[in-house]
Amino acid sequence: MLLITIRTLILYTVVMIAIKAMGKRQIGQLQPFEFVGIIIMSEMAAISIQSNAVPVLNSVVPIASLAIFQITITLINLKSEKARGIICGVPTVVVKNGEILEEQMRLLRMNMNDLLEQIRAKGYFNLAEVEYAVMETNGQLSIMARADKRPLQPSDIQLMVENETPAITLILDGQVNHKSLNELGKDEKWLSERLSRHHITSFAEVFYASVDGSDSLFCQLKEKSAQGSPAPIRENDETAPLHGGKGTEKNNNMGGDEL
Repeated sequence: MLLITIRTLILYTVVMIAIKAMGKRQIGQLQPFEFVGIIIMSEMAAISIQSNAVPVLNSVVPIASLAIFQITITLINLKSEKARGIICGVPTVVVKNGEILEEQMRLLRMNMNDLLEQIRAKGYFNLAEVEYAVMETNGQLSIMARADKRPLQPSDIQLMVENETPAITLILDGQVNHKSLNELGKDEKWLSERLSRHHITSFAEVFYASVDGSDSLFCQLKEKSAQGSPAPIRENDETAPLHGGKGTEKNNNMGGDEL
């Protein structure tokens, strides 16, 4: 049993390293050659896990070879557009100017149910709202809605908006993220002063805290066993709900039961 466990851990580590070396992609974003490579790697690992008679090296070498082969193909795709078209294929238009292209769908082995399902997944429940639909090489459908059906953009009403930057995590489960503080050019003293404005005296009280590009703090305290969690702190957010948190919900539910 111990030998099987050791073999499993070794092969698991090798497969994980190989997949990570091939690049970060979600399953739905894999190209066909990448998907095939992962399946073969999994099968090779399973052979050595299931049978102690098969040396672990007999699986490690093919897995490493496949990873190198996959990386080589990826590099070729980066350098050559022609090779990329042969290996990965090219995007296919299935809806053009609101018209469904039946011939293209037949070439893709795609039926109307498949098309309607992917369109609904993009948030459009009426095919008449779609101007263009393109089947990408990874199997995902990209949609451009009709101009009068797309979500309103600030540019549509000539509204000037400032560029935003992602919020930066400062505290996670009571632990201060010093790397983020250094990026901001701040220190724990600054963070402590910001929290003290909201009567928070210890980093350990904070479940999560971040600051956005406008220097507004978001802070959620840890849940307390008896009182639940208080409403999150949202600085300079006029659209935030006035109440929230499990503690508030419990109190509201209790009040409703009493009535």
